[in-house]
Amino acid sequence: MSQPHRRQACLPASAPATITVFASPTSWIESDAVAQCHQVAALDGMRHVAAMPDLHPGKGAPIGAAMDSTVLYPFLVGSDIGCGIAVFPIKIKRPVPERLAGRFPDLDRPLDPERDADDPAWTVVTGDVPAGHLDGLGTVGRGNHFVELARVGTVFAPEHANRLGLAVGHLVLVVHSGSRGLGEQILREHTEVHGAGPAADPAAYLSRHDEAVRWGTLNRRVMAARVAHALGAEPTDPIVDECHNLVEVRDGGYLHRKGAAPGDGRDVLVAGTRGTPSYLVAAHAGPEANHSVAHGAGRKMSRADALRRGRAKHTVEELRRTPAGSLVVCGDRQLLFEEAPTAYKRIEQVIGDLVAHGMATPVATTVPLVTYKTADLGIGSGRDERRRRGRR
Repeated sequence: MSQPHRRQACLPASAPATITVFASPTSWIESDAVAQCHQVAALDGMRHVAAMPDLHPGKGAPIGAAMDSTVLYPFLVGSDIGCGIAVFPIKIKRPVPERLAGRFPDLDRPLDPERDADDPAWTVVTGDVPAGHLDGLGTVGRGNHFVELARVGTVFAPEHANRLGLAVGHLVLVVHSGSRGLGEQILREHTEVHGAGPAADPAAYLSRHDEAVRWGTLNRRVMAARVAHALGAEPTDPIVDECHNLVEVRDGGYLHRKGAAPGDGRDVLVAGTRGTPSYLVAAHAGPEANHSVAHGAGRKMSRADALRRGRAKHTVEELRRTPAGSLVVCGDRQLLFEEAPTAYKRIEQVIGDLVAHGMATPVATTVPLVTYKTADLGIGSGRDERRRRGRR
């Protein structure tokens, strides 16, 4: 594990905020990401920026950071409000990846209340859909979002794992997605008037923000139910579900998290890659870390670099089976390269930094068996039906 080392950024004397990067000297932290932390620290009202070991540059603001301010800035949360990772236990008798990969449902296709009225996944929708937003319900989205069937690998804290109902060899569904078009609409309506400026009416923004967070939570449950039914299993409630794109009213201010999970006594799944384990951790980060922990491995390559380098080194078929022996369901060839495991930092380094800084304790790993990114029409018995629906 990494040795404790806090990188305290050097700021001008007039700077209103402090910055701490929770990473060891051997961790890859891109200078552009640190520069974005400086830019955020200079915003009016900013008090403290805590950068996680998975820190990397984002569009206008760093990803992998928790930013505390007396002023609410919607752009620091971004468009994917409510994005998070949930873990659902699942029971399957013979979890053979080659057999199960073709049975995943088309999670690019939203549930329609009329067309899909009899779909059993609707049973997890027990009340009104937040904001009445049905568009995109039950879909995973693009980018780094995924749904993964995984098995519990190493258990580091048996008592804690037992409390969650987990043991070595158990199966789980890991669902990473957010509020889809709803969050994008909320941010767009703000930026069209205020750009990257603060929320003119924080209470109004928070009301809509909270709906998007609830929508993201519901969407993860709906997707888990769709997959469970498709794999011949019963849906379950999540044992972990933490959002890492949100703003929290705390300590007289606004704690913005962009790619950072709540770390104050929560269980958090810190995602690896589709070819490496993920880590379930017990988070216990304090105020210096803005009560937050990392949310994943964090990119070390831009999408353009990953695409260029990947095409020079790998074929599409090579990327459909990972170094972990798992399978990837992805009909978008470009996305296969952009999201290759080599495009990300080493998850072991990220977890080591969290442990070294006293921010989290590992509970167990989850090892991927099948990772769903987008519908792949070339596999599975459902491909002809999807073609008839006009899916590409």
